[in-house]
Amino acid sequence: MWITDWTARAACRNADPDALFVQGAAQNRAKLICRGCPVRTECLADALDNRIEFGVWGGMTERERRALLRRRPDVLSWRDLLETAKEEYERSVESDEEELVAS
Repeated sequence: MWITDWTARAACRNADPDALFVQGAAQNRAKLICRGCPVRTECLADALDNRIEFGVWGGMTERERRALLRRRPDVLSWRDLLETAKEEYERSVESDEEELVAS
């Protein structure tokens, strides 16, 4: 399920914002904040759709986001793309769980 009020649920909501706007090796530490975030996909979609230039968003640095945008110039809505992918993934996980219970 896509979460529209994702900022209220973000793992970084209580973190120091400056921790996400760093350079160099510190970006890898910043990305760790995103690792278990329940709204990582929503955050990334927002950053990509709005072409946010600075900081770590959805577990990706600005350099990683720019590279992704260059590789996929055909994507008109990252939210639509990632929402569909997330729903398909969740359905496959549910299906796998049902198969385990049935066996």
